[in-house]
Amino acid sequence: SGYTISFYFDVVNQDSKNLKDQCYLQFVTTYKNSSGQTIQRVTTISKLFADIKTKDGFESLKMGFDQEAAAVLMARHAVYKIQSEYEFTMDILRWLDRRLIMLVKMFAEYQKGNPESFRLSDEFMYYPGFMFHLRRSNFLKVFNSTPDETVFYRCFLLRENVTNSLVMIQPTLMAYSLEEGACQPVYLDVSSISPNRILLLDDFFHVVVFYGATVHEWLTEEIWKQPDYAYLEEFFQGPQEDSKNLLESRMPTPIFVSCAQNGSQSRFLMSKLNPSITQNTVGQYGNGGAAPPVFTDDVSLKVFLEHLKKLAVAE
Repeated sequence: SGYTISFYFDVVNQDSKNLKDQCYLQFVTTYKNSSGQTIQRVTTISKLFADIKTKDGFESLKMGFDQEAAAVLMARHAVYKIQSEYEFTMDILRWLDRRLIMLVKMFAEYQKGNPESFRLSDEFMYYPGFMFHLRRSNFLKVFNSTPDETVFYRCFLLRENVTNSLVMIQPTLMAYSLEEGACQPVYLDVSSISPNRILLLDDFFHVVVFYGATVHEWLTEEIWKQPDYAYLEEFFQGPQEDSKNLLESRMPTPIFVSCAQNGSQSRFLMSKLNPSITQNTVGQYGNGGAAPPVFTDDVSLKVFLEHLKKLAVAE
């Protein structure tokens, strides 16, 4: 069926004499096939314990860290906690923040009291970004979502594979531009919006085709029908074909949204982007006299990481 299940283990006996032993996990699965036969399958996994207090144990744990799988596991754990332990969203956000600070404090390289010295290795580099987007997701923040929608989103997070779950947490964003050539991935950031670009957002539940202001004018005027601009037809077909492939290859079928810059439907894209440019960073009439691309009090990824560094290196 393609569904996945998460298992969380708490090592109760952490006596140092057991840390060099081999760890064995055995899963016994019993099911009935289409013929009515009962089948039992046994899967055994072997792992070594690592003593984090030793250099070899620490390096072993560090090199074996899978930040993508860890992000999905934390997201599922957070969903479980918000449904069983925490009543308010802020409580689960604080829990996530504490876990993140503990992790980077343990594995980052830094000088105490010096945020500029903070460094994360490649194995942990993208994990804080995953947590930033998880904090802003519909899994934890239920504002503007019905109870049915919230349950629907959480249900699929708890059973989809790592690749699909990561798309839910941190959506993918592709850009189409005449100047930059073929379709290419861009940052999930408001700075990626341009009047001459078409953006394609995939957050698993929605597929959004976003037309920049200039491109949308070309589209509404059907300028590609003029002989001198016939090449624009292929340009417009690119995101349409790619979005169609996404819609046909995924179950459940995502909601398709086609919108233009500054249009009401553009909120499906804007709510997922990192708010690096807001009224607080460019001023009310900043950005060359134009309004900022988004009005929000949410912190940007840059501010989030700066605060994380300060808290991690605190004495």
